[in-house]
Amino acid sequence: MMLSDPAQKYRPFTAVDLPDRQWPSQRIDTPPIWASVDLRDGNQALIDPMDQERKQRFFDMLVNIGFKQIEVGFPSASQTDFDFVRGLIEQDKVPDDVSIQVLTQARPHLIERSFEALKGAKNAIVHVYNATDPVFRRVVFNVDQQDCINIAREATRQIRDAMNAAPETNWTFQYSPELFSTTEMDFAVEIVNAVTEVYQPTTQHRMTVNLPATLECATPNNYADQIEWFCREVNHREAMVISLHPHNDRGTAVAAAELGLMAGADRVEGTLFGNGERTGNVDLVTMAMNLYTQGVHPALDFSNITPIMREVEHCNQLPVHPRHPYVGDLVFTAFSGSHQDAIKKGMNEHREHPDAPWAVPYLPIDPLDVGRSYEAVIRVNSQSGKGGVSYLLEEEHGVVLPRRLSMEFSQVVQEVAERTGREITSQMIYQAFSDEYLERTAPFVLASHRLSSEPDSPRVNLEATVDLNGERKMLKGEGNGPLAAFVQALSSAGHDVEIIDYHEHSRGQGADAEAVAYVQVRVGDSAVFGVGIDESITSASMKGVLSAINREHSTRAPAANVTSATLA
Repeated sequence: MMLSDPAQKYRPFTAVDLPDRQWPSQRIDTPPIWASVDLRDGNQALIDPMDQERKQRFFDMLVNIGFKQIEVGFPSASQTDFDFVRGLIEQDKVPDDVSIQVLTQARPHLIERSFEALKGAKNAIVHVYNATDPVFRRVVFNVDQQDCINIAREATRQIRDAMNAAPETNWTFQYSPELFSTTEMDFAVEIVNAVTEVYQPTTQHRMTVNLPATLECATPNNYADQIEWFCREVNHREAMVISLHPHNDRGTAVAAAELGLMAGADRVEGTLFGNGERTGNVDLVTMAMNLYTQGVHPALDFSNITPIMREVEHCNQLPVHPRHPYVGDLVFTAFSGSHQDAIKKGMNEHREHPDAPWAVPYLPIDPLDVGRSYEAVIRVNSQSGKGGVSYLLEEEHGVVLPRRLSMEFSQVVQEVAERTGREITSQMIYQAFSDEYLERTAPFVLASHRLSSEPDSPRVNLEATVDLNGERKMLKGEGNGPLAAFVQALSSAGHDVEIIDYHEHSRGQGADAEAVAYVQVRVGDSAVFGVGIDESITSASMKGVLSAINREHSTRAPAANVTSATLA
C-alpha cells in the first residue's frame, strides 16, 4: 500500500553543488565511442540466457552495425561465457579493428580466469569493478572507504602486471566504481585517483573510467552535474576515456546519457533497444538515431533496422515494443485523423521538394532512412479522418481524391470502421470506394460511344450506347467537347444534369495507364459525386457522370426512379 507520506521512507537524491555548470549550453556534434554490452549485461537479464549460436549471431550483427567495442561476457563467472570468448579468439572471428571486452569483479582468481579467456586476443578490454556506494560498502561487503580503495588498487595492480606479461595483445584497462551515481562524489574521485596512480595511464595509452548509474535514482540533469564535477576534479583527466553506463530505473537513461555526453563524457555503454536488468540499460539505437535526426551521423549503421530488431528478438527471446522509438512496428504509423492530414500534406510537399531538409509533421525521421517503407505510415480505424483515407488510396491505389470528395468518402469509411470495430486496410478502403463509386450499375451502364465532328468546327457529335436497367439505348448529343455532348445527350433523353466540378488524372504508366475522372453533377436539387476509370479519358468522364446519376438514383424513392420509359 502506498504511503500517504513517502518522505518517511524514501530520501530525495542529493543535488551536486555546481552553480557554474557548463553542460546545459553544450551540443553533441560528434558521436561517442559506442560499447555494446548486450552479450553480457543484456544477456544476464534474460529469462533464458543466449546459447553459443545466438551469442555468435548477436556478435556478428553488432560487428556489421559498426560497433568497435563489444563486451562479450563474464568469463570468470560462466563457463558458457568463457567458451564463447575462447571460440571468438581461436576461430579468428573478431575483426582486427574490434576490441572484445570482458567484465570481472576485483577478485584475484576471477581476474586470473579472465586473462585465461583472453589469451591470444588481438584487442581486449579488461573491465574491472567494485562497489563504492555506501549502502553496498556497509550492507553487502562490510568494508570502509579505505578497504574499498585497497580492493580497487590491488585489482588494478594485478591487471596491469598481467597485461604487461602479454604484450602481443593490445590491452585497454577499464575501471568502474560500481553504483557511481549513488557514491559520495569526493570518494568516487578519490578511488579513481588511487586506481590511476597504480595503472599510470598516458595520453597515448588512456584508461577507461566507467561511471555507471547502476541504479538510476535521480533526474538526468543531476547525472550530468556528477559527470561534469567528476571531470573537473579527477586527476589526469587527459589520460582517461570517461564512459557512461546509465540504467533505466526512472525511464530516463537515454536523457541521462545524452546530458552526460554534454557534460564531458566520451563513451557510452548500453544495449540495442535497452534490454537489461530491471527496466533495462540505456538504449543505444535510440541514442544513435537521436543524433542522426540532429544531422550527426552516429557511426553505426541502422539503415535496415527491421531485420536488426527481428534478430535481437530472436537472440533475446524478448519482443520489442511496437511503439519503441525508431524501430517499433507502429512508430511510423498514424491512426489519428488530424495526424494523418498533417502527414499527408507534409509528404506531398516532400515529394515536390525531395532535396529540402526533412520537415514532415509527426515524423522526426524519414522511414526510408532506416529501411522502412511509407506503406504503414498511415493506417485507418474509427479514429481516422479524410487525410488517412485519401493517403492510402493515393499511395497504394493511385486514386487522388479531390478535397470535397475526400471529405464525402471518409464518412463511408468511418461507417465501415465503426461497424467492424477494427482497423480498415487499404484493400478494404479501395473495395468500399469501388462499391460506392465504380460498381453502381443501376440504372445506367455505359456500353460504348462514338465521337465525330465537322471539319473546322469546335462542336463534337456523340453517339453513346447505354444499358438502362438492362435495356440497350442509344443517346445522341452535341457540345463543345465530349463531356458536354454527353450531358446534352442525357438532357435530350429527359435526364437533366449539370456539371459543377470536374477533376481528372492518370494512374499507372505505359500500356497499363488508366484515366480517373471525378465528376460532381447537379441532379435536381442534389449535388452528387461520381467516379469513372477507363483507359480512355472520354469514357472515364462519361462513366463518372453515370456514377453520380446512379448514386443519386439510389437515394430516391422508388416512385421517382428513372425507367427506360423516361428515355423512350
